[in-house]
Amino acid sequence: MQRSLNTSTHIAVLGGGYAGMAAAVELADAGARVTVFEAGPVLGGRARRVSIDGREIDNGQHLLIGAYSELLGLMRRVGVDPDFAFVRTPLDLAVEPGFRLRAPKLPAPLHLAVALLAARGLSWRERWALIRAMRSAETSRWRLVDDLPVADWLAAQGQPVRLVEAFWRPLTVAALNTPLETASTQVLFNVLRDSLAGSRSASDLLFPRIDFSALFPDAAARHVAASGGEVRLNAAVKLLVRDGDGWLVNGEHFDGVVCALPPHRAGMALGSVDACAPLVAQLAAWDYQPIVTVYLQYPASVTLPQPMVGLAAGVSQWIFDRGQTHDQPGLIAVVLSARGAHSDLSQAQLISAVVAELDTVFAWGEPGWRRVIAEKRATFAATPGLWRPANTTAEPSLWLAGDYTAGDYPATLEGAIRSGQTASRGIIAAFLAGTIL
Repeated sequence: MQRSLNTSTHIAVLGGGYAGMAAAVELADAGARVTVFEAGPVLGGRARRVSIDGREIDNGQHLLIGAYSELLGLMRRVGVDPDFAFVRTPLDLAVEPGFRLRAPKLPAPLHLAVALLAARGLSWRERWALIRAMRSAETSRWRLVDDLPVADWLAAQGQPVRLVEAFWRPLTVAALNTPLETASTQVLFNVLRDSLAGSRSASDLLFPRIDFSALFPDAAARHVAASGGEVRLNAAVKLLVRDGDGWLVNGEHFDGVVCALPPHRAGMALGSVDACAPLVAQLAAWDYQPIVTVYLQYPASVTLPQPMVGLAAGVSQWIFDRGQTHDQPGLIAVVLSARGAHSDLSQAQLISAVVAELDTVFAWGEPGWRRVIAEKRATFAATPGLWRPANTTAEPSLWLAGDYTAGDYPATLEGAIRSGQTASRGIIAAFLAGTIL
């Protein structure tokens, strides 16, 4: 981006997650002096590196897709090569017992047509039901007149129960982190439109080889520092107040602010800003969904047939083999998205249930090390017709960034990046237009 702001323009970015660091990079490249405030000891927010028992792991597993163009482009800008950072494979969804949807390396839309026709583990009736539902969504140009829960849309499409449990439920929970019965069909359509119905490469699966802090935020911090900015760790924002034409953040003056805190924490910073009172109240009433990751260390010989496999029944949902992606042989990560039967289990009960399921399916026996990491408010609940705030606020020098702001996607890394870019470009335009005095 061409430098366009006066270098004396000092902008604070609250939050060092993917949205905040995306905003910081855009602002720094536009010539602003940027200071990022991150409350934690590492960058990444709800997708970050954690150190436990001498192991470097992530606070959760995230699957990326080839359609994440803005994230991939910004990674390149800050010096992270996606070809090095990811194990990239064509679309390949394997869900035990016996379901598999695999896209060949053919031009779109042939890749999807062949994948649907050749899907394994389905009867012809179920296969044609899946094709019929996808065609119905495509014919409507991936838009609904009235949004409704995915379960209701599937019932209207006559989707067989076994197909729902083998394909639609795992896909919806993974993509939206919201139960099938309450998840937004329109948001699911948006994801399908840009992935399965996009270009062949858009549906590729991208498995990170490096931790989520290294994937983008750490490199973004170096990029910001090289431009004269600063990233402060362990720096929680305790007070944000108006200060003449600008703002005081923890008593320090800034010309503008991008608030990139997660929605359930944004109120702590915005609560003292009168113009944001309605926003704070609305966010406080939102429903949030958890993500639980169970890490299990097995012998190095333990491996999956591919980097990720799903389970259609039981507690476990998606299983990741970090030996194939992060060079951590035998380390298995089991992801449980959204609230469900597992939410009522203690950690010990959850581990026992997951280990028993994996042993039944793969005969792996008992792991030697085990750990549960729970993000209780990992994402907002992507429900039908959910109001989501714009990046603008009533204050022209205060903007919002985060995967929860208005946009097509659910709470994803791509959504966070796009929101950070929108907020930073908006505040830059406001300064250049003289809207901010």
